[in-house]
Amino acid sequence: MQIYISIFILTIIGILIIKNNATSFGLIDEPNARSIHTELIPRGAGIAFVLSIFISLLFFEYEHLKTYYYIYIAIALVWIVGILDDTIDTSPKLKFIFIFVAATLLLMNDYTIVTLGTYFGYEILLPTWLAYIFTFIAIAGYTNALNLMDGLDGLAGSITVVMLATFLAIGLQHQDELLIYLSSFFIVSLLTFLFFNWNPAKIFMGDSGSLTLGFVIAILTIQTSNYISPTAILFIIALPLLDTFIVMVRRHQRGKSLFEADKNHLHHFLYHVKGDVKFSVVMLILMQAIFSIIGFQVQNADDFISLVLFVLLFYTYFYLFDQRLKRRIKKKKKK
Repeated sequence: MQIYISIFILTIIGILIIKNNATSFGLIDEPNARSIHTELIPRGAGIAFVLSIFISLLFFEYEHLKTYYYIYIAIALVWIVGILDDTIDTSPKLKFIFIFVAATLLLMNDYTIVTLGTYFGYEILLPTWLAYIFTFIAIAGYTNALNLMDGLDGLAGSITVVMLATFLAIGLQHQDELLIYLSSFFIVSLLTFLFFNWNPAKIFMGDSGSLTLGFVIAILTIQTSNYISPTAILFIIALPLLDTFIVMVRRHQRGKSLFEADKNHLHHFLYHVKGDVKFSVVMLILMQAIFSIIGFQVQNADDFISLVLFVLLFYTYFYLFDQRLKRRIKKKKKK
């Protein structure tokens, strides 16, 4: 209990320090063409809520920290490049290098995705070299996927809490120390952060928060694969995954670069429909909660059936959240 109180208190202190000194720290988020907010908002709360976990681990769970030192070093590397991006706007290349080194540290300690599931009685096992490549792509991809969802007040933090709660439940079910500790530590720090980040936000988490959270979810995903089917995990981490796939496909359809920033994410669509940040965030939280519950319930189900269900849901979301629908309706009315 002491470590959770420590994380709670240190997160509050850290966020208040950053919020009150954001200008001198160079941690001010200036609105751009893709921003929902129009005023200057402090950013970099991720510096506080991640640091609070590291400090608390040193004082209250040193043995756990020592056992999983490579996990926390990898997390620290991603966190550091996030801090650099919050303060001096680093290049995508530098981010890639840090994430690559962090992912390599995991791979060196056997944190790899070795199976894609069992279909019609046959398990699809990946050869070692392919498992390394696939795992790195999965880690790097999801780290950035969650970062892309950090577009509305309270959104990234809230959906991450939902996913962490699911991983915590699985950890308790199987008495897995890493799943229990890592999930619960970040749940406490994020719930504390959300007091300051809920609309209207007083501070943003910044890349120090969103990149770190994406990386942590990737770690928990690999750890959870020891207990449940790969397709069930897709549901648990569904929303950032679906959002990224849908946006990439849309960009390809329009002949644009897959990495060109735009306002075609799920949260943009919902916000444009209702014009209400809180409504949009709550709807996306509920969507992720539904996905997570499905994932928890089908954790030992047939991979083929689960995969078919996930693909059907993907196509449903793909055609439902289409920014072009409104324009098409207007054109038909004109005709």
